[in-house]
Amino acid sequence: MGGLLFHAFVYLCAAVVAVPIAKRLGLGSVLGYLIAGILIGPVFGLVGSETAEIQHVAELGVVLMLFLVGLELEPRLLWEMRLRLLGLGGLQVTLSAGLIGAAGMLLGCSWTTALAIGLIFSLSSTAIVLQTLGEKGLTKVEGGRASFAVLLFQDIAVIPMLALIPLLALPELGAPPGVDPGSHGESLSLVEGLSGWTYAMVVVGAVVLVVLGGQFLTRPLFRFIAGSRLREIFTASALLLVVGTALLMTLVDLSPALGTFLAGVVLANSEFKHELEADIEPFKGLLLGLFFITVGAGIDFDVLFADALTLIGLTLGVMLLKAAVLLALARLFRLTPGDGWLFTLGLAQAGEFGFVLLSFAAQNHVLTQDLTKTLALVIALSMLLTPALFILYEHLIEPRLRAGGTREPDAIDQRGTVVIAGIGRFGQIVNRLLVASGVRTVVLDHQAGQVETMSKVGIRSYFGDASRPDLLLAAGIDEARVLVVAIDDRERAVQLVAHVRRHYPRVRILARAFDVDHLYLLRQAGADVAIREVFDASLALGAEALKALGLHPFKVEKMTRAFRRHDEQGLDELYELWDADRDLSTNRALLAGIHAHRQNLAEVLAADRLQLHDRTDRGWTPPPRDYARDLAEPEPASDDTSPPDA
Repeated sequence: MGGLLFHAFVYLCAAVVAVPIAKRLGLGSVLGYLIAGILIGPVFGLVGSETAEIQHVAELGVVLMLFLVGLELEPRLLWEMRLRLLGLGGLQVTLSAGLIGAAGMLLGCSWTTALAIGLIFSLSSTAIVLQTLGEKGLTKVEGGRASFAVLLFQDIAVIPMLALIPLLALPELGAPPGVDPGSHGESLSLVEGLSGWTYAMVVVGAVVLVVLGGQFLTRPLFRFIAGSRLREIFTASALLLVVGTALLMTLVDLSPALGTFLAGVVLANSEFKHELEADIEPFKGLLLGLFFITVGAGIDFDVLFADALTLIGLTLGVMLLKAAVLLALARLFRLTPGDGWLFTLGLAQAGEFGFVLLSFAAQNHVLTQDLTKTLALVIALSMLLTPALFILYEHLIEPRLRAGGTREPDAIDQRGTVVIAGIGRFGQIVNRLLVASGVRTVVLDHQAGQVETMSKVGIRSYFGDASRPDLLLAAGIDEARVLVVAIDDRERAVQLVAHVRRHYPRVRILARAFDVDHLYLLRQAGADVAIREVFDASLALGAEALKALGLHPFKVEKMTRAFRRHDEQGLDELYELWDADRDLSTNRALLAGIHAHRQNLAEVLAADRLQLHDRTDRGWTPPPRDYARDLAEPEPASDDTSPPDA
């Protein structure tokens, strides 16, 4: 059985089955896609030679991903990261290529072959790293930003690599069968046969066209298309922009991913930015998943089993050499231990552009066909191991670093009426209010960087894990009247509340909750007050939305107060139905209570608007007419005792 529909069914079925299972097991979607590819390819043989052709199409997912990354990065931010981009990225590529090339020479390769191998393996997988960082919410941390800077430089470095590899050709290899000498694997090129300076002018012209076109031509085009009110045409236009930019870069022998990234940066300030993201995101996700499946399906197990120890040794050797370079650079650029390990483990693999450079090197007689197959398998194996390295970081390295690292807790030399656990964005505000009101506080936080940052702005805090009983006792919990729990770890927050309630029952416990379920867990553990961190801000923003729609501030205030009363009442009622050991989908009584609570909300708000003013509304009662004028110019005494106009 074969054909387009059959292969489409196989790929989609593999993704739908394998990826959710991998996510449920905590393995991540990338590893799920890779495993799905291995199952339908080498294991069951459901797909075969067409995998290589499908992979070329699936590489468009990498191009779309770089375009979306560019949309999130304004030119100003790109300029601010120039030192890390050139310094960190340049050193990584240079040192990795040098070390791997030297290892190749020790294994018997000629210097030209070793240099080509070093350049190919100096690159990392943009697709796997950015996808995994995004899934795990690590794109904004320093390790994630450093990884992105290196990946971006690697995409730029592909250009000089493509120019250098033909100069490393070995004449004795001859032309590979079926390959036209001088062909670069593309059927059309605008720069083939051009002199150096002419080629440079064409390349610069293509880049300028992308920048100017994105700045001045796309906005009128998108406005015109948006006026047609046809969503599918706008989606087609977004894809046309990305594919057209990628094609232009390919015609001038540049990286299509780099070109679309540049186009995304140019459009980062466009009013159509969010619409472009919404339209392209589904295509990016599907094509990236297809790309990962083809990587897994393309692993040649016959070659692997024929010399498994050698291939595994080469894979681990490449990853260890790159990891050594990355770890040294992390220390040189003063990344924290946690960010340094994330940076090291995340970029230790070879990348998808390695397949392109391998093919290019074979076509230009730099590498033999047998060596090319072996190196392609090493790239695939390193990419397959990368999700496992992220799991290792997330479950083994990060918890140990978060638990305190190598720094000893600070000696606490003061006592306070209130102990605050956590000095993040929530705990800061609580501490500022208490200190400004003359209340003595003792603040603990387990992140050394946060403690140092607070000290620079004059906020006294101590480094230490507030969930440790000895540190909590040193902070004076036995004499304190109030404990404020504002730590980011949900489980540790619940454990801390339970410990204090059990051993210090006189202390009043106030806790920050992330959501309703966390609020109930804190209440169950013994918290006197648990407040959701976003509730008040969300309610205030909703009130501003009602005012923007033309409702009088008095009515808005009445409605928000009614909403708050109704929500608090509902929390108490639903708590009686809540069960920590049961999932929401299986707790029918709780689901029914939630639906009834929501249906009752509209009736409560409507009834509250009809009520007369109560004592709490006095501050919102409109003043009498001409009240301000009367204050400025008091009227003379009069015998008229009639009431003022309402």
